Amino acid sequence: MAKEVRMNRIKDVLKEQGRTQTWLSEKIDKSYVVVTNYCNNHSQPSISILRDIAKVLDVDVRELLIPTKK
Repeated sequence: MAKEVRMNRIKDVLKEQGRTQTWLSEKIDKSYVVVTNYCNNHSQPSISILRDIAKVLDVDVRELLIPTKK
């Protein structure tokens, strides 16, 4: 079984801010299931959706991504 690769930190940022996946789904006009898949890294948002998420969370889009280099 392939190891799941974390590509985004959306779930982490939501937790840091005390916000829920339901709240985010309403703010970006996506279903709860879609947002849950983003948060659990089962699917990844497009760049434009990632920018929308960053805007509603008031963070730099780079904070939502797992760095590829240290």
